This record gives sequence, C-alpha cells and structure tokens, in this order.
Amino acid sequence: MIAEIEPPTTPDLRKVRHQIGVLTPVADAFLIPDNHIGRATVSSIAVAHEVAQMGGRSIACLNSRDRNLLGLRRDLLTAAAYGVREFLFVFGDKPVAGGRTSELTVRAMIDEARDTTFEGRAPFQIGVTAGLRPLPAWKRTADFTFVQVSYSLDALLRWRETNDPPGPVFAGVMVLASAAMARRLAATIPDIEIPARLVEAVDRDPDAGVEAACLQIDQLRDSGAFDGVHLVPVSRYRQVSARLEKKT
Repeated sequence: MIAEIEPPTTPDLRKVRHQIGVLTPVADAFLIPDNHIGRATVSSIAVAHEVAQMGGRSIACLNSRDRNLLGLRRDLLTAAAYGVREFLFVFGDKPVAGGRTSELTVRAMIDEARDTTFEGRAPFQIGVTAGLRPLPAWKRTADFTFVQVSYSLDALLRWRETNDPPGPVFAGVMVLASAAMARRLAATIPDIEIPARLVEAVDRDPDAGVEAACLQIDQLRDSGAFDGVHLVPVSRYRQVSARLEKKT
C-alpha cells in the first residue's frame, strides 16, 4: 500500500506530519506529489525527508513541467544528500501560474537519473505512470509502474492482462469525496469511468466513497494481478485509515 499525501502550500509541515502519522498503520510507503494540480507546494524531496525522519519510506514525485536540466541535477543532488532514492517521474498538470519549461521530457529525466551516481549512495529507483492503454517501450525501463486511477476493476484487470512491465505494478485507487470531484476527474483524466451509482451514493453519504475505495483495494488484492495499490485518500485520509485498520 502506497499512500499519497498532500504536500503543504504554506511553510507549515504539521498537516503533513499528521497525515503520515494517521496513515502509517496501513501504509507501507508514502508518495509525495510535486506541485500537484499546478500549484506551488513544499518540495517533494523535503517532504520525503520528513517522512524518513518519522521512520517511513517515501517516493518523491518530480515533474518535467517545472524543470530544466540544471534544475533536475540540483534535485538529484539534494535527494542524494537527504537519502531520498525513490522517485516517480511525471509530466505534470497544467500550471496555475506561469508555463511549462518544455526542456525536459519524462524519458529524458529517466536517462539523466540513470547516468547520475554518487559515491557511497545507492542508485536511484525510478517509477513511471501508465494510462489505461498500451505501455510505451521506453517506460518498460522503469523500476516500477503506477497505473492510472480507475474506478473500474475490470478496466484495471484488462490493462494488466496485456501489459507486463518488468518491475512492480501498482493500481491507482482514489477516494471519491463528492459529486463535484467526480466532474473534475472526468474533465482531467482521459478514459476514466466513474459509475453513476457511486456518484449518487457519495452525494447521499460522503463515507460511501471511502467504503468503495476500501472495497476496490480488497478486490485488487484478491485478484493477485498487481503488486500493490497507490491509494489517493484526498481529504478522507482519517476515515480511510480507520476503515482499513479494522480489516487488519
């Protein structure tokens, strides 16, 4: 179970520490986004170091949107200094302010990270994301793969039947918190299927999204098709953790 946490948009790490503490009983590692949804946040590398300080394992996202080559090299150096060695390289959402640098691609970032070594430090482990479509050959060079969030177990299993990356593969599960969130997801994630009955259930009871996510996690585990789950609990992390703790 890899739980995604919300990095802060202010210079205050208390909420991050609270998320880590609440989710630690059910999470094996934490994924830290990088300026997610196009907003400035505290560095994912700094938050990954915070996770390590609390005794956890972290995966820091780095996006190609905000970086040139020098910026990436700085980030890899900083990560090595902090002992952060696992990354998820992503393209990045459309920024709220400013534009994309357009200098780096995810593929180029992987090549640079593979060529970067520091004496006495283990090599970086690099992950990529995958949509529910054939995986490009260059992404098969990654150490692990995060599959796009989907509310359809069948869609995830169909993808897995025809895609077999060499490293661990994690299925994306996101808690649906509201009908408004459903509309935003449908507008931003290609090919996502959100059952109308789930949207209606969440409209009646916000905890229905938590129950649905936990059920999907159980179904994915029972299928044996994936090596784990990338859980995005959004603001419902307390409820998700409590629900999953009851099952352990």
